[in-house]
Amino acid sequence: MSFKIAAPAVEFLRAALLPAVLAVSLAATPALAQAPEAPAASEAPAALDPATVIATVGASEITEGDLVLAAEELAAELQSVPADQRRAFLLTVLIDMKLMAGAAREDGLAESADFQKRLAYLEDQALRREFFNQIVETRVTDEAIEAAYDELAAEYVAEPEVRARHILVESEEEASRIRAEIEDGKSFEDAAAEYGTDGTRATGGDLGYFSSGMMVPEFEEAAFALEVGALSQPVQSQFGWHLIKLEDRRMSAAPPLEQVRQQVAQQVLYESYEAAIDEIRADIEISIEDADLAAAVEAQGGI
Repeated sequence: MSFKIAAPAVEFLRAALLPAVLAVSLAATPALAQAPEAPAASEAPAALDPATVIATVGASEITEGDLVLAAEELAAELQSVPADQRRAFLLTVLIDMKLMAGAAREDGLAESADFQKRLAYLEDQALRREFFNQIVETRVTDEAIEAAYDELAAEYVAEPEVRARHILVESEEEASRIRAEIEDGKSFEDAAAEYGTDGTRATGGDLGYFSSGMMVPEFEEAAFALEVGALSQPVQSQFGWHLIKLEDRRMSAAPPLEQVRQQVAQQVLYESYEAAIDEIRADIEISIEDADLAAAVEAQGGI
């Protein structure tokens, strides 16, 4: 089944270098999150005030808001820290940062050319993050997701697909023997559970629905040639010998919105990002001295 919702790989990676990987950003967006039902109000933890001071380092304060920023910045590192230790870990990092920053100021490092360049870079990075959060993400609404889905669903082309079960064994002789048992009254599901050598034995050999191009050619040709309810002769593929039972035929349909909401939302977010960048770029001249580099950047949508 084809439901094309992917952005070009290089351009998508460029977009992903914004404040957070797009998938993480999506998961945090209320309209897109597929989270479990929220607990009752009486069970919900009290919201933390970002302005609340939780520690002081000399004359400097560390607030709950600082902890949130540190958690965003250190998201990858936090994965290896036990959940009940993360708050203390983040505060430890911030205390170290305050201590070292204070010492650096005393040594005059804040006035160095290298620091000023880094400061300018970090300011641009923070503003990019804020632009993304306040402009790009806010365009990813339920209405935008539904409209994008409707457009994709309207372009969807249905194709024949079948549902089949199979039993995979090592030899043609074994496949023929099992086929005889099925013809004598043994259910295909029981035979698959008893003799199958792949992971489908646990579900009676069920492969679900599949369309052309999803299976190896020999298997696919045999499956599509069967009548519903029919049992194949032994079929050889690179994996071994199969017995195939055709369960159903149908025309495929576009997946329901709730099944692909996350992917559609990701596309809407990507398109929102591209539209915002294009709008800004239209009024600003960008020049790159190296012609080869300029061509490479242009190929990636940077200019």
